Amino acid sequence: MSRNDSPQGAEPASPLLPLENFQAAFRRPALLGAAVLGGAVAMSTAHAQSSSQQAAQTLGEVTVTAPVESTYQAPATASSPKFTAPLLDTSRSITIITDELIKDRGNTSLQDVLRTTPGITLGSGEGGTPTGDRPFIRGYEASTDIFIDGVRDYARGSHETFNLESVEVLKGPSSAYTGRGGTGGSINLETKSPKLQRFVDVSGGFGNAGQWRTTADANLPFSDSGAVRLNLMKMGGEVPGRDGVKVDRWGIAPSVAFGLGKPTRLTLSYSHIENNDMPDLGVPFSNAARPDRVTPPDVARNLFYGRHNVDFRKNVFNTATAKVEHDFSDAFKLRNITRYTDTLNHYLMTRPSFDNCTATSGAPCSTEGAGAQFRRDDRARWRSSESLINQTDLYGKFQTGSIKHSYIAGIEFSKETVYSKSMTGGPGRDHDSLHSPNPNKAYTYNLVYGDRTTDGHIKTQSVYLMDTMELTPKVSLNAGLRYDKFKVNNTTDQRTDGMWNYQLGAVYKPMPNGAVYVSFGTSSNPSGENLGQAGGADGPAGGAAIRDLGPEKSRSWELGTKWDVLDHRLSLTAAIFETRKTNARTSDPVTGDVTLAGNNRVRGLELGVSGAITPQWNIWAGATYLDPKVTRYRSGNNVFDGKQMKFIAKQSFNVWSTFAITPQLTVGGGINHVGSRFVDDVNRYVLPSHTTYDAMVRYQFNKQFSVQFNVNNIGNKAVYDASHVGIFANMGPGRSYMLNATYRFD
Repeated sequence: MSRNDSPQGAEPASPLLPLENFQAAFRRPALLGAAVLGGAVAMSTAHAQSSSQQAAQTLGEVTVTAPVESTYQAPATASSPKFTAPLLDTSRSITIITDELIKDRGNTSLQDVLRTTPGITLGSGEGGTPTGDRPFIRGYEASTDIFIDGVRDYARGSHETFNLESVEVLKGPSSAYTGRGGTGGSINLETKSPKLQRFVDVSGGFGNAGQWRTTADANLPFSDSGAVRLNLMKMGGEVPGRDGVKVDRWGIAPSVAFGLGKPTRLTLSYSHIENNDMPDLGVPFSNAARPDRVTPPDVARNLFYGRHNVDFRKNVFNTATAKVEHDFSDAFKLRNITRYTDTLNHYLMTRPSFDNCTATSGAPCSTEGAGAQFRRDDRARWRSSESLINQTDLYGKFQTGSIKHSYIAGIEFSKETVYSKSMTGGPGRDHDSLHSPNPNKAYTYNLVYGDRTTDGHIKTQSVYLMDTMELTPKVSLNAGLRYDKFKVNNTTDQRTDGMWNYQLGAVYKPMPNGAVYVSFGTSSNPSGENLGQAGGADGPAGGAAIRDLGPEKSRSWELGTKWDVLDHRLSLTAAIFETRKTNARTSDPVTGDVTLAGNNRVRGLELGVSGAITPQWNIWAGATYLDPKVTRYRSGNNVFDGKQMKFIAKQSFNVWSTFAITPQLTVGGGINHVGSRFVDDVNRYVLPSHTTYDAMVRYQFNKQFSVQFNVNNIGNKAVYDASHVGIFANMGPGRSYMLNATYRFD
C-alpha cells in the first residue's frame, strides 16, 4: 500500500456555490446550518430513491475492491524540499498530523491540535507576551518558529485549521532547516492548494454552549492545467465550561494555480483570518502568602474572572503568497516563494491575580473561605506587524560515482516591521469575590490611543545547503549548513549577528521498511528575535539587552528508529535525545545585568504510532518523557540551579483510534494525558496533570453525505492549559459536543 496526499475525486455535476451566497449565509448562521443539514438529508433521500430505481433495471453486478489508504499515516515525504529524503530515511523526528485526523478529532484551531500532540505543552501571554499560540516543543518555546508552507509566519495570534492539509512538527534544533530559533523544533502549517479534481464540500455543525461552525471547500479546474480553490469558515458560540466566554471568528482563503502537471507552475494564494472573541486568562493562581507547592485554587471551573462588557480581542492575519516552480528536468528544479503578511493583535483583557492585594475595604485579599477575593487588572495592547519574505530554492538529484545525492540550495531575504499604539483609560483595578465573581459589573472608562509608532524592524539574509548522500541502498548520510545574517533594530539599540548552524545525520536500513539513525544539530536564538514583546526566547533578555548580547547556542543529538509495517500501512517510531543550551540568558547576581552565563538541558524519550492496523482500523498515538533541567540560572540574587525548567510536562501521551464497523458506520475514541508542570523558576507553582477522554461516531449515508458527532473532554475535567509564571492559570474547554453534517458535490 502506498501513502497518498489527498483523495481523488470524480467530475462533478454541480457548479461552485456563489461567494455572495456564503457571505449572506454567514450573517445567518442558523439558516446556513439548517440548510446544510436539511438540504443534505433531502439530497441523500433523492439519491437513494434514484439509486433504487436504477438498481431495479440492473442486469448484473460487478464488485471492484481497491486497497484502503490509511488516513492517519503521514505522506512518504514532508512538504518542504529541504527534507531531501523520504521520512523513513530522514534522520530526525517529524510528527505529521493529517487533515483527516484533524477532522476526526473535531479540532478547529492550532491550539486544539497541539493540545493533543505528545511532547508539546502550551504557554500563555499576558500583555508583554502577546496573546496567541505559544507552544513549547521538547522543552523550548516555539511561538516564533511557526511556518506556513515552509515560510516563517511572523504573526503572533491564533491559527485556524479550516485551510490546512496537515500540521508538521519538526523535533529538535532546526536552525539549519528554518533559520533563527527552533531550539526544540518548529511547526509548519501546510495549506490547501488547487487540484485538478472538481469538488465542493459544505459543512455545518451545532453543539453545546451555543457552538456553531460552517465551512466550505470548493475546488474548480478551469483547464487541463489550471484550477481555483476557495475555503471559507465562520464559527461562533461560547467556550463550553467557561461562563459567557464567546468565540467569533471567520476566514476566507482563495487560491489559483496555473500549469498544474506542467514543467512551469504558478500558484497565487491569499488568506484572511479574523478572531473577534472574548479573551480569557482563566483563574487567579499565585499568592506569595500561600505555602510551597501551590496549585490553582479550588473553584468552579465555569467561573469567569474577566469583564463581559469590557474585555475584547481582535486578531487579524492577512497573508498573500506567490509561488513559482519550474522543473528543468526530473533532477533539477527551481522554486521561488514571495509572501507579504500584515497582522493585528489588539485587545483589552482582565488579568486576574492575588498578589497579596488589598481590597477597597482595606482588608487583605484572602484565598480561602467564603470571603476570598481576587484582583482584576487591565492588560491592553495594540500591536501590528508587516513582513515581506522571499525564498528561492534549487533542488534535485545527481550522482558522483556510486554515491547518489539529493540536494537543495537556497537563499532567503526577509524584513519584519513591528508597530504599536499606547492604550490608556481602561477600567483599572478592582476586586471581587473569588468564589462568586460578577463578570457583568458596569464600568465607566474611556480608552485613549496614542499615535502609531514603529517599535523596530528585523532584517535577515540567509543562504543554506542540504544534501542526502546514499552511499549504498542501506547506508545514507545527511548534511546541512545554513548562514543567517540577522539584524535587529528596536529604535534605541541595534545589533547584527552572523549565525552558522548545521545538521549531520546517518541512516542505516537493515531492511527496506526500517531504519536506524543518529543525528546532531544546532540552533541559535539571537537577541531581539521576539521584537515587540518583553522578554527573550527562553530567558529575561529584553530590548535593552539587544546591543550587548549575542545569540544563545544550542546543540542536540538524537538516536532513533523508524519502521513501516503491515504492508507499509503502519509507521512506528522511537527516539532518545538530548538538547543542551550552554549560554542561556541569565542575570548577574551582583550587577543584575543580563548575561549569557546560563545553562539548561532536556533529555527525553519519544514513541509514535500512526497509520492503519487493518484497512478498517486507524490509529495515531504517541508518548513522550522529558527531563528538563536548569543546570545554571541566576536572576538577581536568586539561584535556580538544579530546578526543573518551567512550563514543561515530564510525561505526556495520546492515543486516538477509529474503527469502521461497517462501510457506513465508524466509531472512534481517544485518551490524552499531560503531566504536571511547574510554571515558575522556583518550582513552587504547579499546574496539575490531567487526563481527558474523547469520542466520535460518523455515519456515511452515501458517497456525498455524512454526519459526525464528537464529544471532547467527556468527563468535563478541569484542564489547565498554561500559566504566565504562576500569576493566573488558563482553563481549557469543558465537555464539548458537536454534531456536524457534510455534503460533497462531486
